Amino acid sequence: MDEAEVSLEQAREEMKRLAARKAAQRARGARWDLDVAVFLFAVLIIVIILLFQNVRIEIVSPIALFGLAMVWLVGWRRGRQLYKSFYQEELARLEKTLETEKKEEKTLEETIEEKVQKALRERWK
Repeated sequence: MDEAEVSLEQAREEMKRLAARKAAQRARGARWDLDVAVFLFAVLIIVIILLFQNVRIEIVSPIALFGLAMVWLVGWRRGRQLYKSFYQEELARLEKTLETEKKEEKTLEETIEEKVQKALRERWK
């Protein structure tokens, strides 16, 4: 492998790490959506109603624990789904940015080369 291939491979690995980090941050913030909040509120209302109806705590506490476990599970699943989609989005965006930078670099190199050739032609005249 030459230096360019190694550098390109390192850039791709760094790009993957950056995409994973950004996707994880976005997914962490978005996993608690309105559905989860409504479900949690419903569990809270059920627990309060049961307690006001003088239902024993031994019956209410498993219901509350089950509700909290379900909220956590739904949030965790949603976070995983969002992470996958955000990761693909970030990776595609970063690859597009990398390609754009390469094109700009190549255009700049061509422009410099053209200027040098033009200057050499003028000197030879």
